[in-house]
Amino acid sequence: MEMTEKGGGGGDLSPPETIPEEPSPPETIPEEPSPPETILEEPEPQETTPALKKEDKDASAESASETPRKISFTKKKRSTKKKGRFSVKIAEPSDTDHTASSGAESGKESEDGSSSPLKKAMRKVSTPMKGRFHVKTLREKPHRPSRVSSVENGEMSPGLDFEASFDQAAKNQMTVEALPKLAYYRNQETKSAIARQRPTLRELHAPKEIQHETLENEEDVDVEAGEKKDAVEVEKFGWIKGVLVRCLLNIWGVMLFLRLTWIVGQAGIVYTVVIVLMSTVVTTLTSLSMSAICTNGEVKGGGAYYMISRSLGPEFGGSIGLIFSLANAIAVAMYVVGFAETVRDIMVDHGVSMVDPSNDVRIIGEITVVLLLGVTLVGMSWEAKAQIGLLVILLISMANMIIGMLIPPSNAQEAQGFVGFEGYMNEGPTFVTNIGPDFRGETFFSCFSIFFPAATGILAGANISGDLKDAQEAIPKGTLLAIAITSAVYAGLAILIGACLTRETTGSLDDLLAGNLTSACKDVTCEYGLLNDFGVAELISAYGPIVYAGIFAATLSSALASLVSAPKVFQALCKDKIFPKTEFFAKGVGPSDDPKRAFVLAFVIAVAFIAIGELNAIAPLISNFFLMSYALINFSCFSASLAKSPGWRPAFKYYNMWVALVSATMCVGVMFLINWWAAVVTIALVTSLYMYVKHTKPEINWGSSTQAYIYKQALSATHKLNNIPAHVKTFRPQVLVLSGLPECRPALVHFCSHLTRSASLLLCGNVIIGEAPDHAEQILSSAQEDWLATQKIKAFPGSVTAPTLRKGVQSLLQLGGVGKIRPNTVIMGYKNNWQEDSHEAVDDYVGIIHDTFDIEYGLCILRIAERFDVSSALSSGSQPDKDEPGKNAPDVQDPVKPLMGDSTKVLRNMQIDNVIKSMSKFQSKMPKGTIDVWWLQDDGGLTLLVPHLLTHKSIWEKCQLRVFAGGSQDDLGREKLELAQMLSKFRIPTDEVEILEDLNKKPQSDTMRQFEELLEPWKLDTENGETHEKFPWKVTPEEIESNKEKTKRHLRVWDLLHHHSESANLIVITLPMPRVGTVSPYMYMCWLEMLSKDLPPMMLMRGNQTSVLTYYS
Repeated sequence: MEMTEKGGGGGDLSPPETIPEEPSPPETIPEEPSPPETILEEPEPQETTPALKKEDKDASAESASETPRKISFTKKKRSTKKKGRFSVKIAEPSDTDHTASSGAESGKESEDGSSSPLKKAMRKVSTPMKGRFHVKTLREKPHRPSRVSSVENGEMSPGLDFEASFDQAAKNQMTVEALPKLAYYRNQETKSAIARQRPTLRELHAPKEIQHETLENEEDVDVEAGEKKDAVEVEKFGWIKGVLVRCLLNIWGVMLFLRLTWIVGQAGIVYTVVIVLMSTVVTTLTSLSMSAICTNGEVKGGGAYYMISRSLGPEFGGSIGLIFSLANAIAVAMYVVGFAETVRDIMVDHGVSMVDPSNDVRIIGEITVVLLLGVTLVGMSWEAKAQIGLLVILLISMANMIIGMLIPPSNAQEAQGFVGFEGYMNEGPTFVTNIGPDFRGETFFSCFSIFFPAATGILAGANISGDLKDAQEAIPKGTLLAIAITSAVYAGLAILIGACLTRETTGSLDDLLAGNLTSACKDVTCEYGLLNDFGVAELISAYGPIVYAGIFAATLSSALASLVSAPKVFQALCKDKIFPKTEFFAKGVGPSDDPKRAFVLAFVIAVAFIAIGELNAIAPLISNFFLMSYALINFSCFSASLAKSPGWRPAFKYYNMWVALVSATMCVGVMFLINWWAAVVTIALVTSLYMYVKHTKPEINWGSSTQAYIYKQALSATHKLNNIPAHVKTFRPQVLVLSGLPECRPALVHFCSHLTRSASLLLCGNVIIGEAPDHAEQILSSAQEDWLATQKIKAFPGSVTAPTLRKGVQSLLQLGGVGKIRPNTVIMGYKNNWQEDSHEAVDDYVGIIHDTFDIEYGLCILRIAERFDVSSALSSGSQPDKDEPGKNAPDVQDPVKPLMGDSTKVLRNMQIDNVIKSMSKFQSKMPKGTIDVWWLQDDGGLTLLVPHLLTHKSIWEKCQLRVFAGGSQDDLGREKLELAQMLSKFRIPTDEVEILEDLNKKPQSDTMRQFEELLEPWKLDTENGETHEKFPWKVTPEEIESNKEKTKRHLRVWDLLHHHSESANLIVITLPMPRVGTVSPYMYMCWLEMLSKDLPPMMLMRGNQTSVLTYYS
């Protein structure tokens, strides 16, 4: 019984003020600083607390508004002869326990002479209940969940668990921080337990008013979680019933009764024991790797698939999960056919037949698999009980064999090869004769390949990992113990069989009396003995028919285990949605989430294969499927250890990464020993499924060792690269594009991706104007990565906050990249709105150019007629009015919502043609044309290298290079030949080479007029009293005069551009150098405007004056 009282004092720590009593109304107790939470428990089952009257509850409600204390009355089972008593537990952050009882001590007063309010409360309650009280302190540590009851209309009802008490304890300490709990570390999508979320870092760091809101929200979540925890209870299995029994039954198969004796006859006692030990080594090493994996965190349903997929990723996990499920489903048919053939043989011995031998097997098999399906559909508990019953039968059958070997044989038995432990043949004692091998058409490895499939049952327990109480404990313990027991039994039986049975006999009593029972086989064909009689196990048994019961138990148990394993693994695979159209089979039924649909699917597969028959042909393939699973489990352990991920912390320590690798190699080797063509088919099938999953790229992230290994390799390669000196032959443009939010300038980002795709670094820089705390959410957002991934652009977004655009770009220039993987070229869009924008913005823009050259980066300014920035249109539907590179436009306080998918679809119905053209720019193949390179000054070759690299991309492959360079009019032919030879040495193919002899001529008068009109608003008007001190951004007459010749040259170039390159697909031209202190920002922008206006897309490019081209090999 629990009664919760909440106060309105916030942080006021006071004892409970209201204690229920009948018939008197509740007593109000004065406040005193005392522990925050009190829980009163009633241990006596005979006496219960009387129901609260309406007025009592009203009084309790009134006092609840004054104190945050909580009182819980919980029954505690004690002896019926003792009186009921209540325990008072007080939650406080103390390390000492206090115990008090209310008998004689309840009347004592505290040291200050006053009676404790808590003791008053206990005396008040003890009067009607005639019990005594124990006060215990709840420490600050997470206890196991416990049911606590609450008073609701006078009746007991389920309430919160002790975790809620700890949350309350944290709140009473005036903090929103959470105490350590396992629930905070669960996956949010888990179904087996309630996952909870601790306060975020931002919530802890936020002002107090947000903290109080978080407290209320957390309390609501706890109540819901507590209710869910008590809702359903699912039956789980321990390590014996869930793992040991299943593994024993799967490893002790029909091999024990029908093939072990034949292997002893072929390989002899010693080699048979070696075969058993070799199989044991492979399975033991695999189990060690499996134990390491399953103790490295909670193991959910799916068994081998779950372990492999979470370790190696969905590619390996999905491929092995699919073929493993199929193998188990087909194995059901194999085991059932084995059972049906045995029943058919018994029927033939008794002269009974239904149709014919082949169809009898099919009929018996179909009936059997229907019955097995019925057992599985009833529930896992019934299946587990059936497995235990089958194990008992199997143990009785083995004991029957051993007892029979101890009984002296009859003459008839001796004639058939069972001579007992005292037997003596012509060659000597039976044991000595059978020590060595006597291969008849077989080899050691062929015998090994026949025996090893019997050892492939070690995953029987792991396959139902979702139904185990503690898979981390059960799987290692049960599997390893099962291997030890079965190996000892197989080896012991091999020795016993070899000691009491001969390899071959005639079966004639006359030959037995004549003493030539075995030697006569040289002249006649013998039908008895280890080599010839597969049913010799019945011969040596104390009671022969029990052997058939053992065969039935072995086959049916294996079939039942496979019929359970296949659906369980396939359900886990379908839940992960790795393969399409499989979600239908992911649905489970009941509290244990039984895969009824997958059960039916496995049943249909088994029925189909039973009807088809010819299972012996595909039996090696099934064994290879299991072995491939073992190989990948071992490789998973090796890969996780090699990656050295901090998350690889298995509790099981008896493993070694190199041993796991050797074990994986051994498993692959055994695959080829069993059947080489089946091994090839298995590897090809796994590889095909791996490539399919890798191509489809399912949206799942399990933190696999592959990811950890990729990180480790990338880090190692980065360190190695950092120690290698730079060389001109290995230079590649590593681009920092000032894109802002990438979706706001899609054409700019797409163009840069053409240059860097699969070849070099592309960093999308975004400057957010403001302070970091105000934009933390935007900085941490993954929207930019999502947009880049959707557009299939391989780039890294990077955002910084700064008071100005220039300072933000300076941060990107200094900190972008790591080691040698850092930008060396900056690409930014042309500032189209420079004439309307403030002079501070223009100063920042030109200042970025200066900063780029100061840090010795190459620079490219890209201009298109449609403009790059489409952010204003995306947010408001209007024509964009800003095109500031790298800035988070249009408003840093209200960034645009990231667009997913094709941006043009969003704007298809909007009347903004230029925006649509801009957003689709550079996203389709360029038409046949030219890329005109105007290499006017030698900058190290970057102006020539970048367009050459573009022509190697599929989108630009139809474009040819044309190179234009300046020269003198005196020797035009020689200069053209020298330029062509230089390009040939650089191995840069060109379609045309032109020398501009009239580069130094005066520009056209109309061009000069346009420039004057463009510059006019920015000239310093000294006639009206403007001074350089008041208007430092304006162009002075001295600056105009000093740059007169440069201006004429740039204007002349514009004339030539219109003449030669007006129809080019792209123009690449040397960027004018803005000499510091000589060229003002507005003069420079006027140059750029005149050079690039009314022309095709243009790249104004300048290298860092360091060679990026070489003609040396």
